Amino acid sequence: MPAPILRPLTRLIGALALAWLASTALPHAGQTQPPAERYGVRDVMIPARDGVKLFTRIYTPKDQREPLPLIMHRTPYGNDGAIGRLNVYMRALADEGYIFVFQDIRGKFKSEGTFVMQRPARAAGDTKSIDEGTDTYDTIEWLVKNVPQNNGRVGMLGISYDGWTTIMGALEPHPALKAISPQASPSDMWLGDDFHHNGAFRLSYGFEYATMMETNKERGGFDFDLPDTYEWYLKLGSLAHANEKYLNGKIPSWNNFAAHPNWDAFWQRQAVSPYLDHPRVPTLNVAGWWDQEDFFGPIRIYKELEKRDSSHLNYLVVGPWNHGGWGGAGEKLGPIGFGAPTGREFREKIEAPFFAYYLKDKGKLDLAEATTFEAGTNQWKRYDSWPPRDVGSRKLYFQQGGKLSFDPPAAAANDPGYDAYVSDPANPVPYRKRPIPPTYSQ
Repeated sequence: MPAPILRPLTRLIGALALAWLASTALPHAGQTQPPAERYGVRDVMIPARDGVKLFTRIYTPKDQREPLPLIMHRTPYGNDGAIGRLNVYMRALADEGYIFVFQDIRGKFKSEGTFVMQRPARAAGDTKSIDEGTDTYDTIEWLVKNVPQNNGRVGMLGISYDGWTTIMGALEPHPALKAISPQASPSDMWLGDDFHHNGAFRLSYGFEYATMMETNKERGGFDFDLPDTYEWYLKLGSLAHANEKYLNGKIPSWNNFAAHPNWDAFWQRQAVSPYLDHPRVPTLNVAGWWDQEDFFGPIRIYKELEKRDSSHLNYLVVGPWNHGGWGGAGEKLGPIGFGAPTGREFREKIEAPFFAYYLKDKGKLDLAEATTFEAGTNQWKRYDSWPPRDVGSRKLYFQQGGKLSFDPPAAAANDPGYDAYVSDPANPVPYRKRPIPPTYSQ
């Protein structure tokens, strides 16, 4: 499902990768020591309302002199690399001063209970069921009562799956939840995020992600017997062979992919959009122009919340990033440079002031309705609405010789007016260099 941090491989960024990021991070003004040296840590098991206990790691500044807000991050990917997130992704927040809370969601890693991939939100009026929102509520209730020297305010943020747990926590928010930043959060896993793009199933991503997440409580993974997964999937043949030969019906998400190929009640029930009737807490939505997994989601979440944002609590940021690229320097994407560390600019100049304003009453919130990065001019742009007012659309047309033009092509003699192509599932076109390794490392 979709998930954390930088690309498909880095969404599951481990301790070694995070340590590398920390070693290459630029120094931050006012702080020379990394958070790893300035924060103490303790682990607790926090009970949810049904008795399931959730593993939670709490980082507190060693020199804390006053009550501080809490910043919470809930993930299905484990928290062994939490200090690495503090050193880079959350460095600007750590330098500002917060108590940080990292939690394994239900059924993953050290938390008790049963993991359900993107567990749907409970229905309105249902006070007996549990979901990620109730687990968030119960965690916040425990934190504000049991963490010394907290100021009673909580913020949440996360990327991908962790962005989704963030928006889920704001559907029925605890009164202490004062600000959230869902980043690259999926919204609808059939219409446009992760597993399907406009309904087209992403085979290798879905197969490898489901086996990784649901083989065991930690991080499983499928053991391919060929070095080129392109060749492996061709030899697999019909998708029915996945269960017949390998999975034996033991991977719930794969069974759901097979049982629900269309946008039916299963996918509609799982989508978060229908629950977003208005922003209940200040919300900073974040997306990347070149996010290969979840560009649809954050734009859709912003759009749904904006329909009834009478209190002006809903904001949007879109930068020149791939999936989670704002968690690093963000100076370039592949060979394309942007002239500045856009990821760090976002974290220091937008994200950190956003949380400081709502959690600490600090400063003036100088945040536009929409802040987007314009590639080419390499400038941040501020807009009072999104899409911007007074913009139009123009059509681009394919031309002969592989060209594009705003002018429609002139009709040639005997031109039928369309191009035809043969679609042969037995001979697909790879979009990556072969041999193609598995999406996720084990």
